[in-house]
Amino acid sequence: MKFEKPLVSGRLLRRYKRFLADISLDDGSEITAHVANPGAMLGLEAEGARVFLSRSDNPKRKLPYSWEIVEAAPMHGGAARLVGVNTAQPNRLVAEALAAGALAPFRDYAHVRPEVRYGEASRVDFLLSGEGRAPCYLEVKNVHLMRADGLAEFPDCKAARSARHMRELAAMCAQGARAALVYVVQMQAERFAVAADLDPAYAAACHAAREAGVEIHAYRCDVTPEAITIAEPITVMQ
Repeated sequence: MKFEKPLVSGRLLRRYKRFLADISLDDGSEITAHVANPGAMLGLEAEGARVFLSRSDNPKRKLPYSWEIVEAAPMHGGAARLVGVNTAQPNRLVAEALAAGALAPFRDYAHVRPEVRYGEASRVDFLLSGEGRAPCYLEVKNVHLMRADGLAEFPDCKAARSARHMRELAAMCAQGARAALVYVVQMQAERFAVAADLDPAYAAACHAAREAGVEIHAYRCDVTPEAITIAEPITVMQ
């Protein structure tokens, strides 16, 4: 996924009210950007961190800038890493990868429908269908938490809505459908795990869903100020 226009860079002054961040741009001006991320963003809110923003020309938008990427501090003396923080991007990345046949577990489906109602009160991110195949209910989650080098984790705070999604995917398996969850890791990582200490209820729902037949996949992304692209799958820890 290439950004339509070059991203604007600056330094983070503060994030507040979850969805707002004050940024000092490289040209010296200060702006308020929209933060499309309801999570805690642990380790990604350091004052002075370099950030990259997209800018919309839509005159109806109150805040033209959106926070897309942050340069996270090095871990254990390693290099700084770029992390995508916009939780609206993973669905676009998965849609692009599905269209290109880049996600091997889902290549045999000819039709992809986004945002289809299912379960009690949810919309599945993608419903995949193909002749002679059970429908596949595919949910997508954004991952940006890393507390140990190389290990991506989800969630970074309480995630009751995501736990409900796990239960509803399990229900689809019980009805004879296929169900899967793709964690889109918007950074370099080698492994993925559920952060059970941050949300035990989500961890329990995830474990129960896996036991019911829900597939769990995790893919790291290549992240640059020019583009974000889903790369190879990474190991999902049990």
